[in-house]
Amino acid sequence: MIKCETELRCGSKGVAVSCAIPKTAIWKPPFSGSRAALESAVILSLLKQRRRRRLRARPFPKEWLKLVQHHVVFFRRLSGGDRAELLGHIQVFLAEKRFEGCGGFAITDEVRVTIAAQACLLLLHRETDYFPGLLTILVYPLTYMAEEKRQIGEHVWQEGTVGRLGETGRRMGSLVLAWGAVKHGAADPSDAKNVVLHEFAHQLDYENHAGDGVPA
Repeated sequence: MIKCETELRCGSKGVAVSCAIPKTAIWKPPFSGSRAALESAVILSLLKQRRRRRLRARPFPKEWLKLVQHHVVFFRRLSGGDRAELLGHIQVFLAEKRFEGCGGFAITDEVRVTIAAQACLLLLHRETDYFPGLLTILVYPLTYMAEEKRQIGEHVWQEGTVGRLGETGRRMGSLVLAWGAVKHGAADPSDAKNVVLHEFAHQLDYENHAGDGVPA
């Protein structure tokens, strides 16, 4: 409220009257900062979805298709609709994920496409955000060695070096694979030891932050 003095004249006498005039309030929407952040997130999500639709709609490169047909045996067993869906997912996956070679290993289209085809098999017939916690796939030529610490007793821990074919973690932001195991799993899907499916299934599990063995 603001104060003012207003003079009212009655006949020959002037009477000073004090009055209160309400000050105009400036309305601010509650949580304006949160609303702006939410609107920005929605816009970014819509743009991401539009970009992904465009990637899925692109003609699949013929060279990549030959690699999938040659290296990934299960592709031949899919229906026409599933093949088309898988190829679309591969295009998005390869546009968004980075590959790095380790131990002197060179990353080629053969490596990228063979891994992507197996990983994206897990995305068929489901709403997906394309493994959002994963940024980089690290590829070794063969079995690689890693330091490991494990508990073997109540207060006893054992440290050592172990050979691995793949690994990932909830907070790693990366996934590690041995190319030899990748090729073997792609060529023989019935051996129940596909390292790509195994590690990327962990990534699906991490999407709901539970890590409980049930994909999001």
